[in-house]
Amino acid sequence: MTDRKGNGKASGTTAGSSSAYLIDVNNFSKRLKLLYTHWDEYHSGLWGNSDVLAIATPPTSDDLRYLKSSALNIWLVGFEFPDTIMVFMKKQIHVLCSQKKASLLDIVKKPAKEAVGVEVVMHVKLKSQDGTGMMDSIFQAVKAQSSSSSRSNPVVGHIAREAPEGKLLETWMDKLNNANFELADVTNGFSDLFAVKDSSELTNVKKAAFLTSSVMRSFVVPKLEKVIDEEKKISHSSLMDETEKTIVEPARIKVKLKADNVDICYPPIFQSGGGFDLKPSASSNDENLCYDSTSVIICAVGSRYNSYCSNVARTFLIDANSTQSKAYEVLLKAQEAAISKLKSGNKLSAAYQAAVSVVEKEAPELAGNLTKTAGTGIGLEFRESGLNLNAKNDRIFKQGMVFNVSLGFQNLQAQTKNPKTQIFSLLLADTVIVGKESPEILTNVSSKAVKDVAYSFNDDDDVEEERTKIKAGNKTPGSTKSKATLRSDNHEMSKEEIRRQHQAELARQKNEETARRLAGGDSAATNNRGAGKTIGDLIAYKNVNDLAPPRELMIQVDQKNEAILVPVYGNMVPFHDTTQDSNRNCYIRIIFNVPGTPFTPHDANSLKFQGSIYLKEVSFRSKDQRHISEVVQLIKTLRRQVASRESERAERATLVTQEKLQLAGAKFKPKRLPDLEIRPSFGGRARKLTGSLEAHANGLRYSTSRSDQRVDVMFSNIKHAFFQPAEREMITLVHFHLHNHIMVGNKKTKDVQFYTEVMDVVQTLGGGKRSAYDPDEIEEEHRERQRKNKINMEFQNFVNRVNDLWGQPEFKSLDLEFDQPLRELGFNGVPHKSSCFIVPTSSCLVELIETPFVVITLSEIEIVNLERVGLGQKNFDLTIVFKDFKRDVFRIDSIPSTSLDGIKEWLDTTDLKYYESRLNLNWRPILKTITDDPEKFIEDGGWEFLNLEVSDSDSDNSQESDQGYVPSDVQSESGSEDEDDESESLVESEDDEEEESGEDSEEEEGKTWEELEREATHADREKGNESDSEEERARRKVKSFGKSRVPDKRNLGGSLPKRPKFR
Repeated sequence: MTDRKGNGKASGTTAGSSSAYLIDVNNFSKRLKLLYTHWDEYHSGLWGNSDVLAIATPPTSDDLRYLKSSALNIWLVGFEFPDTIMVFMKKQIHVLCSQKKASLLDIVKKPAKEAVGVEVVMHVKLKSQDGTGMMDSIFQAVKAQSSSSSRSNPVVGHIAREAPEGKLLETWMDKLNNANFELADVTNGFSDLFAVKDSSELTNVKKAAFLTSSVMRSFVVPKLEKVIDEEKKISHSSLMDETEKTIVEPARIKVKLKADNVDICYPPIFQSGGGFDLKPSASSNDENLCYDSTSVIICAVGSRYNSYCSNVARTFLIDANSTQSKAYEVLLKAQEAAISKLKSGNKLSAAYQAAVSVVEKEAPELAGNLTKTAGTGIGLEFRESGLNLNAKNDRIFKQGMVFNVSLGFQNLQAQTKNPKTQIFSLLLADTVIVGKESPEILTNVSSKAVKDVAYSFNDDDDVEEERTKIKAGNKTPGSTKSKATLRSDNHEMSKEEIRRQHQAELARQKNEETARRLAGGDSAATNNRGAGKTIGDLIAYKNVNDLAPPRELMIQVDQKNEAILVPVYGNMVPFHDTTQDSNRNCYIRIIFNVPGTPFTPHDANSLKFQGSIYLKEVSFRSKDQRHISEVVQLIKTLRRQVASRESERAERATLVTQEKLQLAGAKFKPKRLPDLEIRPSFGGRARKLTGSLEAHANGLRYSTSRSDQRVDVMFSNIKHAFFQPAEREMITLVHFHLHNHIMVGNKKTKDVQFYTEVMDVVQTLGGGKRSAYDPDEIEEEHRERQRKNKINMEFQNFVNRVNDLWGQPEFKSLDLEFDQPLRELGFNGVPHKSSCFIVPTSSCLVELIETPFVVITLSEIEIVNLERVGLGQKNFDLTIVFKDFKRDVFRIDSIPSTSLDGIKEWLDTTDLKYYESRLNLNWRPILKTITDDPEKFIEDGGWEFLNLEVSDSDSDNSQESDQGYVPSDVQSESGSEDEDDESESLVESEDDEEEESGEDSEEEEGKTWEELEREATHADREKGNESDSEEERARRKVKSFGKSRVPDKRNLGGSLPKRPKFR
């Protein structure tokens, strides 16, 4: 038997020593019966009317090869039997082999008789014999069977494509050709027999696929990233050798498979630099890996487990141009279309035809470069004959078949100056099981999404320099434009037109959807605002005996029982802390909360004792001022503690009960991410502690070294999960947006974030400038880059493992997957108080760096209104209206106008309807009007009242159109200006109001502001207020000017006068 790994011990088990093998007799009986049944059923077709099957397995070879005869040995008995001849007849099975092999096969004699009623006859060949006598005995048995069936020339089936090797097989082939037999090729019969895999075979394929995709994800990709990041030189052949070592030693990537059962399908393939070959027989050359700009790197890895094959191939794009990106996206769609056809009952040709249809629709110019097949069957052989996914194969997919779906574009042209990147190819391959309803992709652990295979290593300075060159090149003297520029303008115009048409269709769909929802009565979600907070029974002491004997008659604060002890007529009377307030002014006055007074919190205790007499306040005078201060301070501290405790209790009472976390058992170590901080933090004055995040059976647990600092996040409570590596930020994070609130410390939150700082804050002492070529500076930057890459990789590995956990059947219904923000679509804005970088993801709009966080689910958005657009504005605002009309709109202010086109394109791509307006809208009355009279809203055209093109014609004749508009520039001013406005309103008295009413009555006379100022000064002198400051006079002067002047009609469009800039 062969000693090559993966062939010698395919599906058997070891017993005793490594040379002692056991054959699984149950498996042998089942598959021998299947062989004879298939032979009988397809006797005249696939098996060529053969009466006898003669299978000769050649001796072992150092070459990596796939033979049908070896596959039959492994499939039937679990091991490869080289230099052995097996002849299957209707009543007998003859085996010509050595003594050792014959002793191993003795165990199958009884099962063969019981399963199909055949007798196993052994012909033992000694080393000194050539085996001709035994071959003659086998031929006589074949002729005897033929004579009993009244056939003169028996048909002997053999594998015609396998040339005889070794003296024994050459002698056998000579005698077979010279015998009076008719020979038939039975290759197709065995191909069809091996095509549908049973459960044990599928298990082997899945383990092989897991190893293959793990090598690609955990070794190949990090290796390439490290080589490119550190700009190392390494040859394709060196990468091949290192990858092969990783495959045959799975423990290197923490894959728990026995190395004895593992082997490669083929030497791993690495190609780049223009030399591409997409054939399975391709090899890695000795050229160095090319990762220049617009380079393409193809990696293909195949591994075997118990001789069952799997394959995966990925293409990586380095600073790809538009041609390469488009080609890859088309190839990805084509492969996904081909995989979708791998369903029981479809023809094999349907897979390739689906891929061709996608290419012809998306990029017909690439159809000639598409590979001629979409892959082949895979199993014991890397390419199973007769199962090619081409346009002519009419065989039918059956459940349990396994295919290597491989598709690529060969020799495409890229418009680059680098000769190594002018020619490129693309390849994608996955191992897929044919399913009844849908196919199962076994190698999807290794991502092929564009965001995971496209790398950009150009510095921002280079990009800006390139843009500057382009702009400078466009500013050529003369009035004539180049053809390229004209084509670009026409392209932009057509793009805007397409977007406008799509938005019109979205408006129609959105109005119909809103009408259905409003008609159904679920326009708003339940109002979750609960009743006022309730406090438990106010009992400081259960009986008189609990009161401590007074030391002296003076006010005391009992921190333990949360009570104030007040001396009244010589006795100490207790009052609970929540029933009183205090004031200090040379004496202490305690004011109690009693029913019927304003600003008294309503709680159950005041309702219990409605007929009682309440003490409203008590006052005490003390000669000891220090004691008064101490008592007041103690009372305030006690009130804060009680208020904080009751607030936390009230918040916890509204929490939804979560399921209990099931900890991972000792057998399965939980996935762990150490040295993390949490937001929101636990609080408290203790030093900030880092903790670890662990993924258990049904949730995540974050814990620190303190037992009271622990947070459980259940998988069922996660609405969105995000992973954001540090690029221009100081932290790498994972963020969870939840369905229901949880408590973190004493804070109630729906957003939980775990992060690590990737850079240390360092302050250089000395104050001098450091040179960019300073060795210490360079070393420090290199150290920071290494630390950032290491942390990002640790987070990425944790995220990948949790994604694998979420991919299990019990979590499929939750539809969970870590989402990564798309930085190229981000924009700056002010969602709360400070400016930050807001980034879309595939399903949300998020801002995860500054607090409070922003997480907006795109599916919950009704429409988006872009406000203050145009009219020379440098920025604009974005308002999000939710489908729940009871929910306040969400505003993002001060977005640079340069981001407008990008935001429109993103909204249009995600099928979100947007409108534009020149001013800000007051949305609360608008939404209230919609919810109060939804039928009127629908009759008036739904959201079309926001359509600027439609409403412009009506706005000139309607003065009410400006009602509800509040310019955001005024709202977003600094806090000092707000305070000035508030102080102004406080200074104005009733006399000022009378003055204003007088000014209003005189507006028609058109007095100038100088006249009004003189009148105001005269009025102030009469009041005795002559000490107005210059600022007050100037402010009144401006105010009077604003009221006396007739508004400019040209400014009715809503543009605001520019504010002076403070320098």
